[in-house]
Amino acid sequence: MAKNKQEIIYLLANKYDLPLQEIEEIVEHQFKFVARIMKEGKFDSIRLPYFGKFTVNEKRLKYINEKTNKKNSK
Repeated sequence: MAKNKQEIIYLLANKYDLPLQEIEEIVEHQFKFVARIMKEGKFDSIRLPYFGKFTVNEKRLKYINEKTNKKNSK
């Protein structure tokens, strides 16, 4: 029953008689939201109902910040 993202988008578009682009935007919105909040660093965790709880590993965040600072200083 596992389906890839494109199959799910196609099935939803057919079921609700909406354009594929609109369904894709709806599906991607939650992930863009999580990415934006994580980039801002203003969270302890983010919970998407029925999907999961997202957190940033502090060690990974430190690594990313160090890497970003090195790029910006060049």
